[in-house]
Amino acid sequence: MSGQVTDPITLEIIQNSLQATADEMFVAMKKTAMSSIIYEVLDMGTGILDAKGQIASSGAGIPAFIGVLDKAVKVIVEKFNKPGDIEPGDVFTTNDPYYGGVTHLNDIVVAMPVFAGGRIIAWTANIAHNSDIGGKLPGSLSADATEIYQEGLRLPAIKIISKGEPIRPVFEIMKTNSRMPDFLEGDIWAAIASVRIGAKRLQDLAEKYGVETFEKAMESFMDFGEQVSLAELAKLPHGTFELSEEQDDGRVYNVKITITDKEFIVDLRDNPDQDNGPTNTSRDGVMVCAQMIFKSLTDPYSPCNEGSFRPIRLLTREGSVFHAKEPSPIGFYFETEVRAYDLMWRCLARHVPERLAAGHFSSICGTFIGGIHPDTGRHYTIIEPQVGGWGASHGRDGNCAIFSGFHGETYNCPAEISEARNGLFVDRMELNVEDGGEGRWTGGRGIRLDYRIRVDGSFLTAGYTRSKVLPWSLAGGNEGTPNYVEVIRRDGSTERYSFVSGLTVNRDDVISIRTGTGGGYGNPKERDRQAIIEDIRNGYITRERALEVYGFAG
Repeated sequence: MSGQVTDPITLEIIQNSLQATADEMFVAMKKTAMSSIIYEVLDMGTGILDAKGQIASSGAGIPAFIGVLDKAVKVIVEKFNKPGDIEPGDVFTTNDPYYGGVTHLNDIVVAMPVFAGGRIIAWTANIAHNSDIGGKLPGSLSADATEIYQEGLRLPAIKIISKGEPIRPVFEIMKTNSRMPDFLEGDIWAAIASVRIGAKRLQDLAEKYGVETFEKAMESFMDFGEQVSLAELAKLPHGTFELSEEQDDGRVYNVKITITDKEFIVDLRDNPDQDNGPTNTSRDGVMVCAQMIFKSLTDPYSPCNEGSFRPIRLLTREGSVFHAKEPSPIGFYFETEVRAYDLMWRCLARHVPERLAAGHFSSICGTFIGGIHPDTGRHYTIIEPQVGGWGASHGRDGNCAIFSGFHGETYNCPAEISEARNGLFVDRMELNVEDGGEGRWTGGRGIRLDYRIRVDGSFLTAGYTRSKVLPWSLAGGNEGTPNYVEVIRRDGSTERYSFVSGLTVNRDDVISIRTGTGGGYGNPKERDRQAIIEDIRNGYITRERALEVYGFAG
C-alpha cells in the first residue's frame, strides 16, 4: 500500500498492532530467558518507540520499567547521530543510569532500530533485571557501595550487534565480568530475540499500510493520549499541595505538586543532597514515578504513550537524592524511587481519596541470597522483590500479598522453582498477622517468607524501607506494620535488618522475610461486626486485639 491513509479505523488497527507486537515481544523474552527473575517473576518490560525514541505503545511488564525505555532510546538516538552510525540489523544496549539506563546496572536495556522505506521508522526495546553484572558482591548490589564502579560493569549506550552480527568482544567482556556468565549471555540473547521479532512485525506492518500511514498512526495516537490526559486533568482538584515526610534514616523528603488545567507540576527541588551510599536515583527515575502517579489519576486503564505524559513538568535539583550526579552509586535506586512515588501518592491521597487508597507497604523489599549450590557446585543468586499489604480505601479493605504499586505486573517465584534452582529450602510462606492497619476498612496483609540455607558460607543482601516509618493511614485508621528481615541462626539467636550487605549465613540459618500490612481507613470502632468476626476466624487478628481496637471480639 502506498501513500498515506488517515481514516480512524486504519489508524486504530495499526495502534492495536503495535500493542500486540509489544506483548509478543514480552512473551518471546519470557519463554527464552534463563533466569527465574525474568521468566517466573517477570521482572522486565517491553515497548515500541517512534524514530525519535518517544514511547508509542507500552507492552506488558513493570510500569516503572516501561517508563525507562523511551529515555534510554533517546540517549542512543542522540549518541549515534552520524550517517552510518545506525544500520539495519544493529542492536544497542545500555544499563548505566548516567547514559540512558535510568535504573541500576543489573537492569539491561536492549533496543533495535526498525527500518522501512530507507529510514528508521521505530524502535523496539526491552529491559530486564539480570542476575549478576559484576561488582563487589554477588548479585551486583551492595548496600555499602560508595561509587557506581563498585556496582558492576557499565554499558554506556553501546552497540552489541552490527548489521545482524554480534560484536564478540563486547559479549566476552560482559560474560567475563559476571559470576553467572551463562545466565547473563542467555538472558541477553532472549532480549535480542525479543527486539528482533518486534522489529519484524513492525516492518511487516509498515509494508502493509505504508510508511507514512504507519508514522501517522503513532503520531495521532500520541496526540490522542495527550487529549485524554488533559480531559482527566481538568477533573482533578486544582491548586498546590505539599507534603514533608520523615524517612527511616531520619532524613526528610519534600514534595510540592501543582495541578492546573494544562499542567501537573511535581517539584522535588527541596530535598537532601545525594547520599554517599547507593540509595540515590536519577532524574529520569523520579520522572517515571511522576508518570505512574499521573497515569493512575488520569487514565489508568488504557495503554500509555508519549502524549499521555505531555502535561507533566518535573523540577529537581542536580546533586540531590532525586537527581544524583555521576559517579554516585545507585544500586538501591528502587527504594528511593518507591519513596518518591509514595510521597507523591500520600501528598494527593487526602484530596482524591476516591482514586488513591491509604499507604501500602511501599517497598520493593529487594532480597538477594546466594552462594555455592550444594548439589551442582555452581554459584547461584536468588533475586526477589517481595509482596506485601496494600492500604484500605473508602468502602473496601486493602489487598493482601501483592507487589508494590511501583513494582506491579510481577509474580513471586514459586517455592518449587526456588528450591530447584537455588541452594535453599522454602520453609513457609504465609500472611503476616502482626497487629496494625486496623480501621473501618483494614489494610491488606503482608507476608512471612522463610528461607532455610543449605550450605555454609552463603550470603544475604537486602534493602527495605518502611521499616521504621510505617504505612500511613487515612481518615482515622491505624498505621500499618513494618518491612524487615529477621535472621534466625541455627542456635536460636535472632538478628533484625532493613538494610544489610553481604551478611554471611550458614547451613540451617533461616532468613525470615516480613512485609507490612497496609494502612487502615476510617475509625476502627466503625468496622462492621461481621467483618471483625471473619478477621478473627481467618486468624488476621486475635480476640484480645479485636476488643482493644474495635471494642468487639465476636
